[in-house]
Amino acid sequence: MGPDGAEGRLTPYRVRMRTTAIFAVALVALGFLLLLLLEPIRRAAVVYLSDDYAVNTTPAKGATFDGLDAQRRPLAVTLKERAAGFEQPTELAFVPGQPDLMVVLERTGTAWWIDLAGEARKEWFSVDVLTASEQGLLGLAFHPGFADNGRFFVNYVARREGAATTVVQEWRIPAGSTPRTATPVAHATVLQVPQPYANHNGGQLLFGPDGMLYVPLGDGGLKDDVHGNAQNRGTLLGSILRLDVDKPAPHVPADNPFVGIAGVRPEIWAYGVRNPWRSSFAPGGRLIVADVGQNLWEEVGFARAGASLGWRTWEGRHCFPPGQECEAGEHIQPFWEYAHPEGQSITGGRVYEGAAIPDLLGRYVVADFVSGRLWAVPVPAEGDGPVDEAEVRALGRWDLLPSSFAADPAGELWVTDYGRGRILQLVPATP
Repeated sequence: MGPDGAEGRLTPYRVRMRTTAIFAVALVALGFLLLLLLEPIRRAAVVYLSDDYAVNTTPAKGATFDGLDAQRRPLAVTLKERAAGFEQPTELAFVPGQPDLMVVLERTGTAWWIDLAGEARKEWFSVDVLTASEQGLLGLAFHPGFADNGRFFVNYVARREGAATTVVQEWRIPAGSTPRTATPVAHATVLQVPQPYANHNGGQLLFGPDGMLYVPLGDGGLKDDVHGNAQNRGTLLGSILRLDVDKPAPHVPADNPFVGIAGVRPEIWAYGVRNPWRSSFAPGGRLIVADVGQNLWEEVGFARAGASLGWRTWEGRHCFPPGQECEAGEHIQPFWEYAHPEGQSITGGRVYEGAAIPDLLGRYVVADFVSGRLWAVPVPAEGDGPVDEAEVRALGRWDLLPSSFAADPAGELWVTDYGRGRILQLVPATP
């Protein structure tokens, strides 16, 4: 019997109840469907909405000093083209013990050696890589004993078990040989880290004064660190790893700061980074990290064992998201930052130790990938900064997309131009 006493009839009450139930079931099903589709939609958005940066068709001759650079003291330098014709170069490295030989990486997966003295070049090796958004062949580091053991390491993004994955791999040539004549072979995979999105891969490799291999990794991508990776020490993403590649896998040094702590990955040396795009060791051994910002601030600062660099609670020296209240805590704040009117994506550089440009000596040369600006920033002798903004020197805005820096054996600085495929050297400006 129904509530109105008529069996089989639907009263307005029962109609409303049935309609409400159907609507609720439909909402649950729709929510479940959206949940299933959310990650694929996010991944696709990273690929299809990524910026496609380009340089001017007709490059300007020399540097332009505008914006805040017009108020800074300039330093007279110029960029001398030393090689060209590369496809989206991401890294260059000088071959140890062979000062006229460098290796250039192309994002699309090819590595070339260049003989600067003889102006010769040749493809050295290639790897199959993914190239969506910020993926690709991204980093190379020669082992400190390369001249004797022929070992070097590469960092690239490839598909592994159906997923985009950062791969750190050891390659070798015969001991005592040269890239000019020796074909390298892949020896072993050191590390694999699945990447949830196609951006914020980090991608660099560098050996420290301690002989350890440092691996800066981004927070996994998209934006806002949606999965909270940078402050989660249970994941490798959003961290700077430290590995002993002279010991068996998993290559964890016994003195890493989180060894033996439950729930924390022992490979982690420092954490709290968004997308560390190029790091380097300053004279004295401190690691300088340039971290690409979210929407407002680009930053560069020190990293050290066991410390956080602040992301995602902080963007530069500012609470994130904007307007959110936060406390300074124990993280390391950057010694220099700049706002997005000056650029949009920092490219970390090197401390100048050469002799050709005396006014640069001891300063950290850094760039912005989007605006093409270069600066020379004083490095704090002690403490974490900040530096005196009045001491920052402008090196000008150039028509290039600076993607990486390198120092040659004499301490002179070189930069890759991602947009036009050039290798440039910083030299004194001629009167």
